[in-house]
Amino acid sequence: MKIIVDAFGGDNAPLEIIKGCAEAVKELDLDIMLTGDEKEIRRVAQANQIPLDRIEIADAPDVITMEDAAGDILKSKSNSSMAVGLKKLAEGAGDAFLSAGNSGALVVGATMIVKRIKGVKRVAFAPVMPKNKGFFMLIDSGANVECKPEMLCQFGVMASIYVEKVMGVESPRVGLANVGVEDHKGGELQHQAFALLKNAPINFIGNIEARDIPDDAADVVVADGFTGNCILKLYEGVAMVMMRKFKGIFQKSLKNKIAASLILNDVKGLKKEMDYNEYGGAPIMGAAKPVFKAHGSSTAKTIKSALRLTKAYVAGNVVQEIADSIQALKGAEEG
Repeated sequence: MKIIVDAFGGDNAPLEIIKGCAEAVKELDLDIMLTGDEKEIRRVAQANQIPLDRIEIADAPDVITMEDAAGDILKSKSNSSMAVGLKKLAEGAGDAFLSAGNSGALVVGATMIVKRIKGVKRVAFAPVMPKNKGFFMLIDSGANVECKPEMLCQFGVMASIYVEKVMGVESPRVGLANVGVEDHKGGELQHQAFALLKNAPINFIGNIEARDIPDDAADVVVADGFTGNCILKLYEGVAMVMMRKFKGIFQKSLKNKIAASLILNDVKGLKKEMDYNEYGGAPIMGAAKPVFKAHGSSTAKTIKSALRLTKAYVAGNVVQEIADSIQALKGAEEG
């Protein structure tokens, strides 16, 4: 299996990207194609003694920055590391594509270069997040600020397939993010989406409130992109603040430091559970070929984790599973 990776996407590129890929080659038995300035990639690899075994390089002179407009990937930045990587994927040069770069550009590129699965109305960001018991998938977390009911229904179907095939959760529980659990809560979007999800071929459990999401409310949380992004950013912010609070308490006095030393392993375990780096990134659900978005601040560890999930996505034949389910859903609606 060969995965194409944007070597210049993200805050810590290219060093952490190259390191993560080298580790993935060794631990995950992958072939990698790095896209980006070939001379710089080789220079960084040599300077940091990173082996490039089973890693080929596709030269791309430009880089899409976080400040660039999303549409630049099709115009002024069509020779960027991200654009070249997506073109290579569309041409069949690899089995999947991963980038930690500009999210908007990646969505446009996935939609316009790689294209959507037939019948899918919009691609969506779907990060995997920690909760009290394991993890959940949040879809959409920002790709589509405005959504239609049919889009939310498709999001639920796509995420359900992913969580079952890639994450190994049997019959994942799908919930609709809302302002109350009662069937009549929410606006027109939520009312119509509720009705569609209820009749979809998934384990739909109804509406869920944001406060219940961290406590195992569902395995898949469906939301429009605006709501989903608010949930995502607040979730991450609260987790970071809480960990800093814990650190402040443990360092407050000698007594507290001694107490902290006695539960150090438990604290490390909690930190690992709440660390988004453990999950690596989010698939761009609905793209015709596997496209993954890693966190902008990705370290080598994050990239390796994202590559592990990307490999599972390809191995699980998720794109075809989604295509089949979307066509079946369309047939049921027309029938």
